Amino acid sequence: MAAMFTCCLNCCGDGGSGHIPLKEMPTVQLDTHHMGTDVVIVKSGRRICGTGGCLANAPLHQNKSYFEFKIQSTGVWGIGVATQKVNLNQVPLGRDTNSLVLRHDGSVYHNNEERNRLPANSLPQEGDIVGITYDHVELNLYLNGKNMHCPASGIRGTVYPVVYVDDSAILDCQFSDFYHTLPHGFEKILFEQQIF
Repeated sequence: MAAMFTCCLNCCGDGGSGHIPLKEMPTVQLDTHHMGTDVVIVKSGRRICGTGGCLANAPLHQNKSYFEFKIQSTGVWGIGVATQKVNLNQVPLGRDTNSLVLRHDGSVYHNNEERNRLPANSLPQEGDIVGITYDHVELNLYLNGKNMHCPASGIRGTVYPVVYVDDSAILDCQFSDFYHTLPHGFEKILFEQQIF
C-alpha cells in the first residue's frame, strides 16, 4: 500500500517525472518570414515601417476574426487580408486576386478593382484605429470603433492579416488587447490547435 501511495505522489502529486508541461500557444504578430525585403518590423512583431508588406503569422481559420491597426504616422499604407501568394514587395496591394485591402485613400481594392470606399469624411488619420472583421466571405471596416458599413469580398483561399507601408507610414497591429470592443460574434485570431 505504501509503495502504491509513493508511486501516486511521484507521478501525479508533486510534479515528478509523470508531469508534462503544456506548450504555450504562440502569439499572433507580424511574420518576419513573410514580409517585403525593405520592411522593418519592431515592437515584438507589432509595428511595421519601411517599404512593402507583411503577413501576420496566423491564418484566419475561425469563422469570424477581428484585428486592429493604429496609424502612428501617415503616408502610403494598406491593411486587410491576403494569401501567402501575394507579392509583398509590390505596393499598393489589392492589384491581384491574392489581396483585399483598405488603402490610405479610403478605397478598398481586390484584383485591381475598387470594391468599396469609405465615406469621404471618414478617412483614417494619424492616431486613428482601424478595425477589420473577416468572416471567410466578407471584410468589414471599423474606424475608431464605429462600423463604416463598407463591406468588400472576392478573395478566396486561406488568408492572413496583411499590412503594407510606404512614404514614411508607420502602423501598429493589435491582434489582442484591443482598443475597441469587438463587434458582436467576432473574436481575436486563434491559432489552429493541434492535439498531436
